[in-house]
Amino acid sequence: MKNIEATLLLLMDNNKILLAKKKRGFGEGKYNGVGGKLEKDETPEQAMIRECNEEIKVIPTEYEKVGEIEFLEYINSEKVNLVFHLFLATKWIGVPIESDEMIPYWFNKESIPYDEMFSDDKYWLPLILEGKKIKGYFEFNENWELISKNIIYI
Repeated sequence: MKNIEATLLLLMDNNKILLAKKKRGFGEGKYNGVGGKLEKDETPEQAMIRECNEEIKVIPTEYEKVGEIEFLEYINSEKVNLVFHLFLATKWIGVPIESDEMIPYWFNKESIPYDEMFSDDKYWLPLILEGKKIKGYFEFNENWELISKNIIYI
């Protein structure tokens, strides 16, 4: 089974959260944080900063790691173990703009479009927005149906 490490960053501005709509590839049409796979010899923090700059042209300056989520899922019919390092940023350089990969949108915490996001987000994202730090596990079958989940506070 293939193991993949990736990052996911959420930008917060008071009561608003930035989510980006994916324009192509895996997750196309869904809202999510910004992020992606770690490159060779890259730390999660370095990857998070690089991916944020590539995807929405912003450089995070004040942020913290708020959790890890492990996914057992299928990508292109291949079973993979995917670990996301979750970050939350409250300050950054630049203004989020559209790239060839994502379109950024601001949402009030109360109006997050969970029905246009991955099905696991509704379980862990509210906890992060409440200020909790988490470790999560989600397993999906080949049809992207949730088989099991577990979230603990760290």
